Amino acid sequence: MASIHRETVVDVGADQAWAALRTVGAAHELFAPVLTDGELNGETRRVRFANGMVVNERIVDVDDGMRRVAYSVLDAPGLRYHHASMQVLDEGPNRCRFVWITDFLPADAGGTLTPLVEAGSTALKTNLEAGKPIAAATQLA
Repeated sequence: MASIHRETVVDVGADQAWAALRTVGAAHELFAPVLTDGELNGETRRVRFANGMVVNERIVDVDDGMRRVAYSVLDAPGLRYHHASMQVLDEGPNRCRFVWITDFLPADAGGTLTPLVEAGSTALKTNLEAGKPIAAATQLA
């Protein structure tokens, strides 16, 4: 199995970052322009990437205590297995660390996934630091 582990320091408080990340139905807003559209239907999220690819993801967990979201891609072309988690860690006043870990098979899918994780991490940082509002009505209970 292969993994991608990406950590990004974000200059906003952990509570603010978590409020945006836990709003799983608005991932297309938080990760714009990497994601261009998305919708949440129960525990399944459908997202559209800027390159036109559409995938369905099962939201496995939204853990407020750990500030962690776990999800699994259900139908990405070329992937036999995918599981990822995103977590917000407090780094002090007005600063947090965004940690994104993705496990996948086959290992050679890393050539496609790594640029998406890197671009997504940069988009999250940019959008949060710019104070971009995230729709609060699209989160799991």
